[in-house]
Amino acid sequence: MKQIVFAAFVAVSLIACKPKGDYKAYTNDPFLYSKTVKKLNNVVLENNFPPMIAARNYVYANIAAYECVAAGDKNYRSMSGQIKHMPAMPKPDTSKAPVDFSLAALLAFTKVGNAVTFPEGSMMEYYNELKNNADSAGMPSDMLENTIAFSDSIAAAVLRWSKGDNYAQTRGAEKFTVREENGRWVPTPPMYATAVEPHWGKIRPMVLDSSSQFEIPRPPVVDVVNKNSVYYKYMMEVKNVGDSLTEEQKHIADFWDDNPFKMNVSGHVMFATKKFSPPGHWLNIVGIAAKAAKADFNSTVGAYALTSIAFFDAFIRGWEEKYKSNYVRPETAINKHVSQEWRPYIQTPPFPSYVSGHATNSAAAAETMTSWFGENLSFTDTSLLEFGIANREIKSFRAAAAEAAMSRLYGGIHYRFDNDEGLKAGKQVGELIVQRIKLRAN
Repeated sequence: MKQIVFAAFVAVSLIACKPKGDYKAYTNDPFLYSKTVKKLNNVVLENNFPPMIAARNYVYANIAAYECVAAGDKNYRSMSGQIKHMPAMPKPDTSKAPVDFSLAALLAFTKVGNAVTFPEGSMMEYYNELKNNADSAGMPSDMLENTIAFSDSIAAAVLRWSKGDNYAQTRGAEKFTVREENGRWVPTPPMYATAVEPHWGKIRPMVLDSSSQFEIPRPPVVDVVNKNSVYYKYMMEVKNVGDSLTEEQKHIADFWDDNPFKMNVSGHVMFATKKFSPPGHWLNIVGIAAKAAKADFNSTVGAYALTSIAFFDAFIRGWEEKYKSNYVRPETAINKHVSQEWRPYIQTPPFPSYVSGHATNSAAAAETMTSWFGENLSFTDTSLLEFGIANREIKSFRAAAAEAAMSRLYGGIHYRFDNDEGLKAGKQVGELIVQRIKLRAN
């Protein structure tokens, strides 16, 4: 789809930030950090990273940036020790030259983001642009050199730490076996893709004690014979809602679809369209919220880091449950037992239904963002304009999470209980993160 003109915030935060002879004004600009996150978001989008892998990319990059901020601002605390397995971070050496900690954060984010993406070096042109712009804005050469050295030390430490999260081991884990049994997940049209990341529950969490922390109740027994069964009523709700969508409900489904790789079929022609994944969408929301709250550079970085941890851990908890319950998607059940021609409004993603990952991640992100920006911050989410989808008003982070969860019912890809229990689980994850990770020193 041809991209259209960005909304005001997107345009301001994404166009190249040109230095104006004042290096502090350049490096301390919170919109520059939002632009830098969006750079990585674009790389993730173009390379079709599944959303949970995208969340891993975002979390380590944002933590690296935050640790640079914390090293230079006594109002912020390192996450080392707060995240139990996170080692102590390197300290800056300012004996010979000072460090610009904002630039260090930008460079560390970019270098870590570059290391966990492909093609190799995809972020390095932008990395060099940041350095050159700081130099052009008048940053003393010894300060720039020392800033780069400190930033590199943080990036290297974070990357070493990231290698212990079991990601590499899960690359070689056994493939998921599809079982043609009643109530079990099977691939769905039009791609009939294999199950995405069935071992993600084995990834090391940041804050959760384990991937199974917080009990999630068992979903209803899949009973399509008894039309009075709990399951049958929920299944038919999906079909009936999908068959009578209002324009508002369609907008909600489209706005929160966040399908990073949709396969379109027109006759014998198949082509893909790309959008932000759920964590990518929520990171855009972080930037818009930071602008609405008039957050400074360090507070903006803190918001991104805390929220990145939220959806990283929420994915682990949600994916552990998805492949434990291995629950059938509504589309599969409706096609088999009610109507072979029925299709959901949005495309069913390739993994089991229970619980909703979008609901879980959104609720976790909503808790961390509420803790950071407060309950009463409202703003316009312009994130989807570049994909031709109109804005939505965000009245609160928790209301946005609830709407994101309900969008999956409108879209026809989740049962109501998928969404409800996902919201509950995500809220618990977010609350635990807020309880355990104290970024502000006071």
